Amino acid sequence: MSRVAEGVSPLELADYQKAVRLVLRHPLVTPAYPDRAALATVRRWADHLRTDLMEVLGYRLVTTADTVRLQRAQDGLDATRPALTRAGRPFDRRRYAYLVLTLAALGRHGAQVALGELADAVAADAVRIDGLGLDTARKPDRDAFVDAVTWLTERGALTLADGSATAWAGDPERAEALYDIDREILLAVHHPTRVLQHLTSVASLLDSSGALGLSAGRAAQRRDQARRARRLVLENPVAYYADADTELLGQLRAPALAEDLERLTGLTVERRGEGVALIDTSGRLSDVRFPGGGTVAQAALLLAARISAAAQRSGRHALELLPAPTAAERLVARARRIDAALPSRGLVAELADPDAESAYEMPDGAGPEPVETRYPFVTDSWLRGRLKEIIGEYGAGFAADLRGDPDRLLGQALDLLAAMSLIVRVDGGALALPLLARYRGVTARVKTRTAVRPPDQPASRPALFAADTAEDPTP
Repeated sequence: MSRVAEGVSPLELADYQKAVRLVLRHPLVTPAYPDRAALATVRRWADHLRTDLMEVLGYRLVTTADTVRLQRAQDGLDATRPALTRAGRPFDRRRYAYLVLTLAALGRHGAQVALGELADAVAADAVRIDGLGLDTARKPDRDAFVDAVTWLTERGALTLADGSATAWAGDPERAEALYDIDREILLAVHHPTRVLQHLTSVASLLDSSGALGLSAGRAAQRRDQARRARRLVLENPVAYYADADTELLGQLRAPALAEDLERLTGLTVERRGEGVALIDTSGRLSDVRFPGGGTVAQAALLLAARISAAAQRSGRHALELLPAPTAAERLVARARRIDAALPSRGLVAELADPDAESAYEMPDGAGPEPVETRYPFVTDSWLRGRLKEIIGEYGAGFAADLRGDPDRLLGQALDLLAAMSLIVRVDGGALALPLLARYRGVTARVKTRTAVRPPDQPASRPALFAADTAEDPTP
């Protein structure tokens, strides 16, 4: 029997699980973020949370008077949880850079700071970084900077005392904004788990890179592997057995994994022949809903149906089967892309350990050779053709800008499917993963709203509605 939530009464278990989901979805909780009730909810269960999150997942919970910060153990490089702009779009590299420089600049100010003054401080640092800069005379730079400031404001590190950041972004000569600085929240935000100046590879941020050795003992190794397995299921749409090494595979199949995660989160663990998933039908924990609303999600769902149908074909119409890159290989590729942008000179290089091994080198001869699994392969041209069909049939319900730019829509739809572990993007196309079969029977219809309107007004814009019971029309 699971020892998770030990001492929590059956009547209070749902409230405890709510606190777990809240802190997992929002690793930083403050008096104002994500809402005014969240901090009290988490602090009520802080002692239980601190114990269970460490024992089950290897996560550390740090609490202060006004903050709760969850320090996750990182096993991979995840691009599916970006910081978001005021418009709900993912941060680009410029915005991330401004955010980091803003945190550094705020550490040099007192209790308050004017937005223009803060921008000048960030600009003085940004100009020293090749290809960055911050020119307050340029509207795109001001917008990017305000997005970084707004991200901190939403979490309570900054509180608007006077003025308007939006007005300043529109015309800094005529408008200003004054902010109060909350040092406690600022420290909770800017609290790295590593001394970053000593890192020469992003992979050094990962906990799996420092896995326990044989000297730690078998019990400690099993506990570490069990935590990794639970994190894999919790943090990903599905944990495929084909991606796991021998020890991790054993932990993924262990009955204790489902017992612990279900009691911790209140969600259900589903096992299939290909892997294991934590099912969140209500969206209580998921940061991305799929299927979901919006043009990209709807196009991705329809595209998934067509890929899945094509993957079921046999005989001379069967798709070519190709091996997918392993989880380790995908990690290596991501690390190399990120590391290519790290400075090769300066303080980082001077402080680095010259004897340290490259963090993204694949181990040689570590364990038995894994059994190669092959997946149906669809080409980029095939995908473009299917999306063209989708736009032709359902485009009336799509956003005009994406309908008119099929390549951008296709890229975003495939990125969403990859983030949901439904496909793997490879050179020349994509591989269909087993979870994709769940959406084989999906199609859609364009439905026109029938709102009452004056005779001289045009009909309402059509809307797209998914229907998961219809047959996939893919020939």
